[in-house]
Amino acid sequence: MASELVVDVQPKEITLAVLDNKKLVELQQESQDESFAVGNIYLGRVKKLMPALNAAFVDVGHKKDAFLHYLDLGVEFNSVASFLKTVQDKKKIPLLQKMKLLPEIEKEGSISDKLKVGQEVLVQIAKEPISTKGPRLTAEISFAGRFMVLIPFIERVSVSQKIKSREERARLRQLVQSIKPKNFGVIIRTNAEGKRVAELDAELKVLVKRWEETAEKLPKAKAPSLVFEETGRTVGLLRDIFSPSFEQIHINDPGVAKQIAEYVSIIAPDRKNVVKHYNGATPILDNFGVTKQIKSLFGKTVTFKNGAYLIIEHTEALHVIDVNSGNRNKQSLGQEESAFEVNLAAAEEIARQLRLRDMGGIIVVDFIDMTSGEHRNKLFNKMNELLASDRAKHKILPLSKFGLMQITRQRVRPEMELATSEVCPTCFGKGKIKSSILFTDTLEGKIDYLANKLKVKKFSLHIHPYVAAYVQQGLISLKYKWKKKYGVAMKVIPNQSLGFLQYQFYDKDNNEIDLKEEVEMK
Repeated sequence: MASELVVDVQPKEITLAVLDNKKLVELQQESQDESFAVGNIYLGRVKKLMPALNAAFVDVGHKKDAFLHYLDLGVEFNSVASFLKTVQDKKKIPLLQKMKLLPEIEKEGSISDKLKVGQEVLVQIAKEPISTKGPRLTAEISFAGRFMVLIPFIERVSVSQKIKSREERARLRQLVQSIKPKNFGVIIRTNAEGKRVAELDAELKVLVKRWEETAEKLPKAKAPSLVFEETGRTVGLLRDIFSPSFEQIHINDPGVAKQIAEYVSIIAPDRKNVVKHYNGATPILDNFGVTKQIKSLFGKTVTFKNGAYLIIEHTEALHVIDVNSGNRNKQSLGQEESAFEVNLAAAEEIARQLRLRDMGGIIVVDFIDMTSGEHRNKLFNKMNELLASDRAKHKILPLSKFGLMQITRQRVRPEMELATSEVCPTCFGKGKIKSSILFTDTLEGKIDYLANKLKVKKFSLHIHPYVAAYVQQGLISLKYKWKKKYGVAMKVIPNQSLGFLQYQFYDKDNNEIDLKEEVEMK
């Protein structure tokens, strides 16, 4: 399957879209100033102990205190706490390889025996803040790479269960055991299967370097403070999903493109040429057909095949997906066969939606009723097969007697929700707008203001594709007339993300010039 990654870098956020055969299957959006991302490491301060929950609330700088359960302290917590105390008391960093590790903590212990209010503790974000909840923490510090995960203060080496070959598991365990430093544990990931010692050793050194850089910040750090920031979201996503099936990686920012190219050249030198800097005039998401797919896939109703559709509802407790056959009509098939065919197609779209929206928690799917036990089993097996490539942990239960399928799926980030409807840009939802035939007069007035008042002579105008076609039609188009009349160098860019009567002006450095209407219509 041909896969592409499209990266849209904007001043306020970064959008990553994964396409399989041109179909959008994964979408990630992250604010440029986003903090508290999974993997970030903080020096936090214990604010409150909750013995009844066997947990503590820790201040890491978020508006809501983060949650740390006793079971998330990690078996090596005694050694981590001792290391941190040494750093704070002596203001110097002991070499981890020469430390004597302390005994592991008990599985059935109490949080009150390990933490005190006001105590500083080294913690890592395990789940981002979701809804009204603060971040979820772990005190088992780890550094993830493509082939392995490094865990300081532990001596254990384990291998992913997805590597089935006993010989390969033994080879990897023995190999990593021979190259890893003392007092570091390693979890060998599935991607390490078949890899040579040189590749594993190179990544291990990078991960150890990350720990050393984190430790160097501790003597001067004051809680709460960030001491390690996880690799950029773009690189982080690549680290988890990069495979030879990626034919192209398109990025519209030269700096990020260089960063990605450097990362790919390290993990897969033979694939470094797949990274391409996109510098076209059309917005990158429009150019690769992502914007249109977002508009059609993130609404409450999602059409998927021959008129059949899904209705997706979200509540505080769970997500509900209803499968409907719509106006689909196949007289050649009986009711049972027709229901089975629609349900199989729905299963494909549901698997895509779970990954695309990053839906987590409990998902209940109401399939069309089927009486055949064979069909019900085939549908259950099909859903398992479709979700086999999903990186999020999940569990699927067979169809109940009411035709409901229950799915649980790991959630570590807020669910992706995008507005697919558009607020009228001229009436602001009031219901009355200026005559659309006068819109070009509005645009001409803005161009006049830019050229004669602001003295901006080179800029681009982003407008809806329909309006762009109208402005540029004919030999002597409106665009041509405006350029001649006002003496400007102007590009007209069709932008699918804009409403019918919306517009955006950008200067030659691609910075937006704010000329929007400030007064709402009465």
